[in-house]
Amino acid sequence: MKVFRYAMHEKHHQMVGILFGGAFIFAKVNIMERNLNNKGLRLRPYKNCDAKYIVSWIHDEISFRKWCADRYECYPIIEQDMNKQYMDLIDSDNFYPMTAFDDSGVAGHLTIRFVDEEKQILRFGFIIVDDAKCGKGYGKEMLLLAKKYAFEILKVKKATLGIFENNPFAYYC
Repeated sequence: MKVFRYAMHEKHHQMVGILFGGAFIFAKVNIMERNLNNKGLRLRPYKNCDAKYIVSWIHDEISFRKWCADRYECYPIIEQDMNKQYMDLIDSDNFYPMTAFDDSGVAGHLTIRFVDEEKQILRFGFIIVDDAKCGKGYGKEMLLLAKKYAFEILKVKKATLGIFENNPFAYYC
């Protein structure tokens, strides 16, 4: 399975990838010019109680595999599987699961993990949005919030995101 990767650099810019004729075209977008957080979306650290929502958004094994990149052996997973996986990783101090929420509750989820020992490069992964909110810009908003957190709070120099080519929803996230 082919994976497209792109990186975001600089404090107030993001790289936006657009699939065009089988290739990505990238454009720099100044996020300070955008109305960040127009959905009332906020990020907080993941809590064990979030797992019940997140696992309920995965309805088939193909979507599951695109989401987790085979980090879990079995489908379907239950809350305890997700919490155990995260508990095993969270003490490493380079793995940060995050939950996006709005006034109606949990709306999305992603992980942030450092890929270098100097903690200057990170990767966003395990990105998922409540299926009732898909196609409404929540994924984009969540990534913008995570990017802002990465550059302004964690002070990284580079953030990356990998997506599978057979995951069209990820292209527009």
